[in-house]
Amino acid sequence: MNGAVAMEATRRRTKSGTNGKLSEDGEEPAQWGRAWEVDWFSLISVIGLLCCAPFIVFYFVMACDQYQCSVSKPLIKLLQGETTLLAIWALTPSFTWTAAKIYAIWVAFQVFLYMYIPDIIHKFIPGYAGGVQDGARTPAGLINKYEINGLQCWVITHVLWLANTHYFHWFSPTIIFDNWIPLMWCANILGYAVSTFAFIKAYLFPTNAEDCKFTGNLFYNYMMGIEFNPRVGKWFDFKLFFNGRPGIVAWTLINLSYMAKQQELYGHVTNSMILVNLLQAIYVLDFFWNEAWYLKTIDICHDHFGWYLGWGDCVWLPYLYTLQGLYLVYHPVQLSTPHALAVLSLGLVGYYIFRSTNHQKDLFRCTEGNCTIWGHKPTFIECSYHSADGGVHRSKLLTSGFWGVARHFNYTGDLMGSLAYCVACGFGHLLPYFYIVYMTILLVHRCVRDEHRCSSKYGKDWRRYTDVVPYRLIPGMF
Repeated sequence: MNGAVAMEATRRRTKSGTNGKLSEDGEEPAQWGRAWEVDWFSLISVIGLLCCAPFIVFYFVMACDQYQCSVSKPLIKLLQGETTLLAIWALTPSFTWTAAKIYAIWVAFQVFLYMYIPDIIHKFIPGYAGGVQDGARTPAGLINKYEINGLQCWVITHVLWLANTHYFHWFSPTIIFDNWIPLMWCANILGYAVSTFAFIKAYLFPTNAEDCKFTGNLFYNYMMGIEFNPRVGKWFDFKLFFNGRPGIVAWTLINLSYMAKQQELYGHVTNSMILVNLLQAIYVLDFFWNEAWYLKTIDICHDHFGWYLGWGDCVWLPYLYTLQGLYLVYHPVQLSTPHALAVLSLGLVGYYIFRSTNHQKDLFRCTEGNCTIWGHKPTFIECSYHSADGGVHRSKLLTSGFWGVARHFNYTGDLMGSLAYCVACGFGHLLPYFYIVYMTILLVHRCVRDEHRCSSKYGKDWRRYTDVVPYRLIPGMF
């Protein structure tokens, strides 16, 4: 189906629901996935994010580079007329060909590992699900297959990094920090390039036209994406690759580079830096250990691939999720033993809640409810939904264990871990606390988005579920 035919077919579906078919109760079944229509508030928000998000990244990195990680100082100087944006820009390191070579090698290496090194470690590690896995059913009724090899890519990458650090010395372990701002320009180039390519591809040669959504608004389409699962060839899936590689693989390498820089500058590594590296490494390893499980999450199951994921995974994630380590290079903090233990405990308890909640849902799904949660047979709400091909499907919404405490209690654990990263940096500056503020906004917004889609997908069955589990994140409060 060519692009023009695909767009016309999608427009007809926008007006007619799911191919004009009715559900058993005579009502037109709702579509799930991202929005079909864009209101003025959404449009203003999209344009605001497109304009402001790159500046936010630049502002925080520049604040550390020129103002010792003070969030307020550059803003005060701007307001008082002591400096200008042009002056700040002039002092900021620019694009370099050295950084371009580093970044090109990095991305090419991750593409090579993703495309050409099939996962084998799932054959040797009990309990790990790697190799070819099925994704969730798309709104059009398709089930895509994925090559899950993120953990293997992470291991290979870090083994080579450590081998270089201790034996080969091909490059300095501080190479990422030393080229941090020039690398930012390279990441922006890739982020915008892949987002623009996905946007054009959706119009001209979509992978699957049935899962495309055109709202009629170019800004919204560009940011939130049109194609559900854009692919090149059989296996290069844009969403899976950019969601995990190269950004999340780089996360722990970036932190290691920060640690090496702290050692180089001060002759020692602080316990706060060790805590940040440890807690964030646990999160990253959890992501790759459960990469097959993440095929069932909102990023893969509902979000279309646009600037939000393309640029966000290339720039926003590696630059703003690692602010704690960057801050600790400029402001080394040695925590007292009680403070360090409190941070470690908060991070580990948060991780336990996050992982246990997700494990309960995964166990329930894999066994189709034939299991025990907290020593009891799980309770659930049985529901049905329709896909665009007219199929009727059954699903179960778990109401036991942590899922009976709150509808998104895994996010509560995630926020506890996020707070631990920030508190590890002490209380001297606001900059390292951007992460917990951002994650709170992100996860609350994700709750709302997820529940809106679930309401559209499950209809009255979703209302039955929310009657049983009334709270989203914090029991008795929200």
